[in-house]
Amino acid sequence: MSDDEFYEEETTSNTSKKGDEAFAKAKAGLKKSELDEQLKEYINEWRKQRAKEEEELKKMKEKQAKRKEIRAEQEKKLAMQKREEEEKARREEAEKKAKEAEEKKKRLEEAERKRQEMMAAQKEKGGKKQQAPALDARREMSKTKEQVEEEMKISLSIRIKPLNLDAMDSDELKCKARSLWDTIVTLETDKYDYEQRRLAQDYELKELKERQKIQLRNKAIKKGLDPEAFTGKHPPKIRMFSKYERRTDTRTYGDRKKLYEGGWEVVRAEMLEAMWKEKYDDWTKRPKARLPKWFGERPGKKAGDPETPEGEEEEMGGGDAAAEEEYEEEEEEEEEEEEEEEEE
Repeated sequence: MSDDEFYEEETTSNTSKKGDEAFAKAKAGLKKSELDEQLKEYINEWRKQRAKEEEELKKMKEKQAKRKEIRAEQEKKLAMQKREEEEKARREEAEKKAKEAEEKKKRLEEAERKRQEMMAAQKEKGGKKQQAPALDARREMSKTKEQVEEEMKISLSIRIKPLNLDAMDSDELKCKARSLWDTIVTLETDKYDYEQRRLAQDYELKELKERQKIQLRNKAIKKGLDPEAFTGKHPPKIRMFSKYERRTDTRTYGDRKKLYEGGWEVVRAEMLEAMWKEKYDDWTKRPKARLPKWFGERPGKKAGDPETPEGEEEEMGGGDAAAEEEYEEEEEEEEEEEEEEEEE
């Protein structure tokens, strides 16, 4: 290839390269502008969506606030209604209690008026005080402590009238104070008398209980039971003849004790009796040991005792010889047994 041809090819390749670069740049510019436009569209679309969401959120918040206000109003109305109902119930309960107290006060006033009239009539007649019926006493005992205190306050308010001290002068006040003092003295005197009467009644009751205990003890002893059988909280147990027969046991303690006698105890008693008889026979058959013969005065002789006969001394000597022979025979037998054991 010549130089001219090579130069032409080189120039053509350079121009083609420049053209490619320019085309690529133009294409890149077009792509960038398209991308910018797409990005702008995306941003505008996102802003529109965001604005819609914010508007919806705002509407929801307004709706929630309205619901809260409505709920608060409803709760307020319910609380007011409940408070009114409670106040109404409390008012009705107070009216009911006041009505009951008024009726009770009227009833107690009537009873007090009747009691005063009865006491005045009794004072005029000079008779004794009549006892209240048992039903009223039982009703009084069944009342609670609060009811008793309430009735006591009402009765005191009826009996004790309020004093109008402003309308009284000094003489009237002194007279009223003296009458009140006399009333206090009489009440304290009655209180002391009632306390002493209660003490005397307690002593009498105690004495009666002791007498009753003594009578019950004697009754139990007569029936053959424990002395404290009838004095306890519960009655004595009824002893049955047996668990198979439904009838009471009339046997005495000695009869019941004989049921359990016999058996091994009887056999043991018989065996002990036989052993005792055998030992007693051996004891009676034993050789009687005599004292040795003494020259002179025998030991144990007292002044005025007779002399020992000659026959008794010989018998005593013969007995000693027999005892010595038996002792020697026993020693020989023992020696023979020891020798046999050593040989074995």
